[in-house]
Amino acid sequence: MEKLRIVFMGTPEFAVGILDTIIKNDYDVVGVITAADKPAGRGQKIKYSAVKEYALANNLTLLQPTNLKDEGFLEELKSLNANLQIVVAFRMLPEVVWKMPKLGTFNLHASLLPNYRGAAPINWAIINGDTKTGVTTFFIDDKIDTGAVILSSETEITPNENAGQLHDRLMHLGSEAVLETLELIEKGNIITTIQKDNPEIKTAYKLNKENCKIDWTKSADEIYNLIRGLSPYPSAWCYFSDKNEEWNVKIHEAKIMSENHGYNVGSLICTKKEMKIAVKNGLIQVLSLQFPGKKKMTAAELLNGMTFSEDAKVY
Repeated sequence: MEKLRIVFMGTPEFAVGILDTIIKNDYDVVGVITAADKPAGRGQKIKYSAVKEYALANNLTLLQPTNLKDEGFLEELKSLNANLQIVVAFRMLPEVVWKMPKLGTFNLHASLLPNYRGAAPINWAIINGDTKTGVTTFFIDDKIDTGAVILSSETEITPNENAGQLHDRLMHLGSEAVLETLELIEKGNIITTIQKDNPEIKTAYKLNKENCKIDWTKSADEIYNLIRGLSPYPSAWCYFSDKNEEWNVKIHEAKIMSENHGYNVGSLICTKKEMKIAVKNGLIQVLSLQFPGKKKMTAAELLNGMTFSEDAKVY
């Protein structure tokens, strides 16, 4: 049985959960590679990635290349003498990097490949109203998320689950899948399956301002799925308009109220404690939201200090 010397590559919180599991199961992580530091927020303070914070706290060898083809970086990587690389939520690797270790480079992806290749698989599975998803480990090749599958593990998506809750469950499921993959590699028992493309494959497009905007002409289910699929981050949003004022508002939590009504689509209906928005096949009750420059608050908290006219609408 070959002793593994692992280089781990990742950036966000999701990757930390996997790295922590690898370390706690006594695997030898000889190096960690993460994104370069960058300024963030209003004060433009330098922000470390979640993986960097973890690596520093656990005294792991850390590399932060800006260019993955840089000769100096490649020399450092080679000197770590790893025989396996694991990638979780990092970036596309050049061939010279993923081909370097003897046992290859495998990736953990938070979907059941070939579905949801790309940047935001957890969000899109919920946005599209899927009832199941999972995680997949696969050997990296020269395209994005297309390599030979090692194993996959499936889970249900519950009807009211949001992206943050699913993220945490998939992090645990992914940790188990990575451990299982490591055992197969150690024992030399790997059997891979080539991914088959088909016209029905769904894509995990990068999230941007446009595809996070709520279209109130869609069905209540589609709107609800968008809101929970983008909660808590980056958040679904829309414009609120009332008395010649307009606000760009994030909607964090909502629920569907299936009832017939005579309101125009996009009408904002408020009582002292409740906020509802009319859609074509019911009402969306807004539970929590965030106005510009304000903290996230419940609809009741907002309505405590803000009133809307009968003409108020969203779009």
